Amino acid sequence: MPITFSRRSIALLLLTLAANIAQGADTIRIGDFSSGSLQDWETQAFKGQTRYRLVQQDGAKVLQADSAASASGLFRKQRIDLTKTPFLNWRWRIENRLGQLNEQSKPGDDYAARVYVVIDGGLAFWRKKALNYVWASTSPKGKIWPNAYAGENVMMIALRSSGDDTAVWYHEKRNILDDLRQQFGEAIDHIDAVAIMTDTDNAGGRATAYYGDIFFSAK
Repeated sequence: MPITFSRRSIALLLLTLAANIAQGADTIRIGDFSSGSLQDWETQAFKGQTRYRLVQQDGAKVLQADSAASASGLFRKQRIDLTKTPFLNWRWRIENRLGQLNEQSKPGDDYAARVYVVIDGGLAFWRKKALNYVWASTSPKGKIWPNAYAGENVMMIALRSSGDDTAVWYHEKRNILDDLRQQFGEAIDHIDAVAIMTDTDNAGGRATAYYGDIFFSAK
């Protein structure tokens, strides 16, 4: 028996498709961990290997990071037009704190969790910049400082700190376009990569963290 559609049904279908397309244009998924995918994510090791794997946590699939005196991260190269989708969204949790670290010094440059965005300088490597959103151990929430190794080209922003509970999910949303302007004093309208890292190499500690889906949105 042939299936027929009324004009009204066709109109509703077209409106639904248009809404879905518009929603997709307003959201760019970077880390689709809940679907069980690590596609397009690459590893970058600095010292040893932090173990990253997809696991079930609180009824959803998320990315688990285990670090034991190690520092390696996962990064995904993707150019994002911040004039269209300026907001970076994600959720994360840590299972333990790293203790008393001077995070403004090289021996204390360890973080149970961090999510960061990178602007590639191309051949002019000295123009490479990054913003690191970190779960600090001792630096107060809201503190901002230059990275101990990279200086003012890499700025650290403490979104979470010792006052935030362990084993609890926190949702974050940052206007990257505004943050880049505030930290570097220039209108940077794109980023070239997003990275995740749980690192404990400098002080030789251990940390376990979890990362949920990561995406950019228009609002």
